Amino acid sequence: MPELPEVETVMRGLAGRLTGHAVVRAEVRRPDLRWPLPAGLAKRLTGARIEGFRRRGKFFLMRLSGGDSLLVHLGMSGRISVLPDSNPPPIPHEHVVLVTDNGWRVSFVDPRRFGSLDLVKTADEDAHRLLAGMGPEPLEAAFTAPVLSAALAGKRTPIKAALLDQRVVAGLGNIYVCEALFRARISPRRLAATVAGARAARLVPAIKATLREAIEAGGSSLRDYRQPSGELGYFQHAWKVYGREGEFCEACPGKPACDGIRRITQSGRSTFYCATLQK
Repeated sequence: MPELPEVETVMRGLAGRLTGHAVVRAEVRRPDLRWPLPAGLAKRLTGARIEGFRRRGKFFLMRLSGGDSLLVHLGMSGRISVLPDSNPPPIPHEHVVLVTDNGWRVSFVDPRRFGSLDLVKTADEDAHRLLAGMGPEPLEAAFTAPVLSAALAGKRTPIKAALLDQRVVAGLGNIYVCEALFRARISPRRLAATVAGARAARLVPAIKATLREAIEAGGSSLRDYRQPSGELGYFQHAWKVYGREGEFCEACPGKPACDGIRRITQSGRSTFYCATLQK
């Protein structure tokens, strides 16, 4: 599933092409994705001007004239395609199409249909059932070591699981939690409550640096993820531990005491880490 850097990359790509332009035609080709689509969605989108975008965790919102926002979640296999509207090639699994007054054809493409679209009043975005209760945005200044420490206080789950909880911090997923924990030299097995304090002071900047570098690289391309232009992301080439089981990490290459990067399963997901460095 696309994580914060991939969603941010998609949103920025759309914002650069669509902000300030109107939807001249909308087409909805099925009544549902993961959940039923809003009644009359095509009619409500047609004629609306796109005023801006906002990301919240792994979701983004396209804000429209008239006071509505289109809430988008890409799910497991969803992606956004942006192509010129003149003679567009057929795209399999193209479920929702928007054509704008500057000639773009914007498609929501989702083979497995685990993504979702909804309309919400812009003034009430944070009250939507999918966004309410979400934790702080990790790239904002308000996300600090004391804030993270307070969220982890008393938690007896492993820190890996705690960071995947969207109520603790928004937008983090499996890849970037593994990478940030490596940078902070914190074991994914460590109890979350013990990370408060000095370890949180290492972890917060590690999370921010990991996410910023991933956004700069256009995210990580796995399976279905592509940028709106069709380009792949490139951060997978910079992974320190994720997907590198058995290799030596960059901090202790060939060191006799290091048995390489390990893979374990936590909450049904693969975790990659260096047991020599991460304590």
